Amino acid sequence: MKYTLEDFKKIIAHLRAEDGCPWDKVQTHQTLKVAMLEEAYEAVDAIEKNDIQNLKEELGDVLLQVVFHAQIEEEKGNFDLSDVITAISEKMITRHPHIFAKEKVNTPQEVLQNWEQIKNKEKNYKTQAESMKNIADALPALIKAQKIQKKAKQAGFYFETIEQSIENVQKQLQKFEHSFTKSQQCQQKELGNLLLALVNVSTFLEINPEFALTKAVKKFINRFECVEQYALMDNRSLSDMTLEELELFWLQAKHSKSPTEE
Repeated sequence: MKYTLEDFKKIIAHLRAEDGCPWDKVQTHQTLKVAMLEEAYEAVDAIEKNDIQNLKEELGDVLLQVVFHAQIEEEKGNFDLSDVITAISEKMITRHPHIFAKEKVNTPQEVLQNWEQIKNKEKNYKTQAESMKNIADALPALIKAQKIQKKAKQAGFYFETIEQSIENVQKQLQKFEHSFTKSQQCQQKELGNLLLALVNVSTFLEINPEFALTKAVKKFINRFECVEQYALMDNRSLSDMTLEELELFWLQAKHSKSPTEE
């Protein structure tokens, strides 16, 4: 049996009704916000793994969040799902004047530039700083940092070469090292500056720093698993091994990495 979006909307409304589910009835935007983040990340994870079957399920979970939040507001008389669909439809039409109007663009980059210009006009941003301040605080810090640096670049505040960006990383690293004899608050500040400088390099190279770090963490876990296996084969505990011994196992794990490991 095939269900439609309208069918699904009715299911959620039923769950929220007076004779509905005890759990669903008491949910609010606040209680559901973590679930919305989790479902979005799980959908991205399915994309990263090219797991199409799982992606279908995860997109359904994301849709559940959209419909659920809209249902909460419909009950309050503020807006409903059709208003949400109307708003996003109007946005897509307005921000694609090269498709729905007579404006001409030649490259994907020009499309993105137009998008930002139209968005800034709609939001009535007078400066790039206003635009930066309105980037969601809930975004992961690395993603937010890159979005802010892209906006700074649009305003002309940017290094001209990758070499200058790398030089800035080196300067920030030195400052961070010098902070080791100072307070933890100072160390935190300098570490933040160093991370921001690294994001600038990733922006130059058009690399998503969030995905880059996620892949590095995954690689670390895989290699650490190998180190543990080597220690087990020697009937040893990692906690009883010297740093030099651990480094030897780490090198072994590094050299025995999966052919698909990037």
